[in-house]
Amino acid sequence: MAPPGLIHSAPGLPDTCVLFQSFADAASMSGPAAETPSAIQICRIMRPDDANVAGNVHGGTILKMIEEAGAIISTRHCNSQNGERCVAALARVERTDFLSPMCIGEVAHVSAEITYTSKHSVEVQVNVMSENILTGTKKLTNKATLWYVPLSLKNVDKVLEVPPVVYSRQEQEEEGRKRYEAQKLERMETKWRNGDIVQPVPNPEPNTVSYSQSSLIHLVGPSDCTLHGFVHGGVTMKLMDEVAGIVAARHCKTNIVTASVDAINFHDKIRKGCVITISGRMTFTSNKSMEIEVLVDADPVVDNSQKRYRAASAFFTYVSLSQEGKSLPVPQLVPETEDEKKRFEEGKGRYLQMKAKRQGQAEPQP
Repeated sequence: MAPPGLIHSAPGLPDTCVLFQSFADAASMSGPAAETPSAIQICRIMRPDDANVAGNVHGGTILKMIEEAGAIISTRHCNSQNGERCVAALARVERTDFLSPMCIGEVAHVSAEITYTSKHSVEVQVNVMSENILTGTKKLTNKATLWYVPLSLKNVDKVLEVPPVVYSRQEQEEEGRKRYEAQKLERMETKWRNGDIVQPVPNPEPNTVSYSQSSLIHLVGPSDCTLHGFVHGGVTMKLMDEVAGIVAARHCKTNIVTASVDAINFHDKIRKGCVITISGRMTFTSNKSMEIEVLVDADPVVDNSQKRYRAASAFFTYVSLSQEGKSLPVPQLVPETEDEKKRFEEGKGRYLQMKAKRQGQAEPQP
């Protein structure tokens, strides 16, 4: 196996310096075989500006690293054959669980592997390990699945075809096709479900939706974008997590951490010069968790021909922690309007469905 070397981002990829390790020749690799490296790893030490006041690394920081790894490997694969050059754009992130907190001073090891390709999309599996460099202890903190589509460098509205990969087992392709069809259907359903907006309410009561709802307005600049002018998916996810964290902190007034992120759908590209509004509102609370809906709307202020549009949406789940890092009960949300009550019941359904899924996975198999 070749030793790791220092590489820089390719054109159109996040401006970062990472450690790169090719795992194409590793005997233990179970994913599809391809001419280009089928897996990469990026490493970075966590700094104080990556974390909250309690020293826990922001979920948005981890999501941004996950997206960077996915963007590198999918763009590299989509350009592995002769043809029109392209860059892979993030279309969707499947549900991501934050299995263990990461702290300042630890090293994040983010590994990405291509697991399926359709005609116009790439599925990338990403694992995140944290390493305590003082003790050498490592632990799994995140597992994520991302979907990318290749966009032409000459015309970012043109989606190109993806070079196929060779699977070591036929079952891998069949399983990947099922995942592809499932996420495609859910993306369409979500796009039409997210038409409403978050409106401010004067003098809200504590523990209500209006009391904790928050918005962040951000002007998209060159540092947020690829070289051909649309926002990195990781930048958007980091801003979404920041707003969700503000909503959670306002509601429970304690230290909070990201527990999971439901599927993040990117409905449309956000171009340089747009003003984006990231809005978050509490939708559901269980005894020890809070679900927050986050909506991203883009306003192309320099282009009068295009109206404001919904660019991305997701549900974040947060938990409240004591100073010792123990989970705390959260104040129960008080829905007031019929829409808030409806969203509360929908959130309760998602919570119970995921709880049943976790319990089923925990049961011993016969």
